[in-house]
Amino acid sequence: MYSWIWRKLPFGLAGKLIGSVLIGTATVALLWYVIFPWAEPLLPFDDVQVTQDSGTPGGDSGVDQNAPTGDEHDLPYETDQNNTPPPSPDE
Repeated sequence: MYSWIWRKLPFGLAGKLIGSVLIGTATVALLWYVIFPWAEPLLPFDDVQVTQDSGTPGGDSGVDQNAPTGDEHDLPYETDQNNTPPPSPDE
C-alpha cells in the first residue's frame, strides 16, 4: 500500500516527500479532530468508580479502615510546609 502511494505521488523526490508529509498531516488531523472525538464517548477510559465500601468490587477489602493514614517510612524532612529558601535574584 505504501509503495503504491509512493509511486502515485507526482513531481519527483521533492514532490513525493512533500506529498507524504501532507498525507500524514491530513491523516493525523482527521484522527485528532474527527475520529477520536466521535469515539471518545464509546470508550470506557473515564468510567471510574471509587467506593469506600469494603468487600465490593474495586474496594480495598484487605485494608484496615481504622489504621492511621500514611506509611511506615520516616522521611528525613518536613512535609507540612516548604522549608526551602526562595531563590536569590542573582541565580
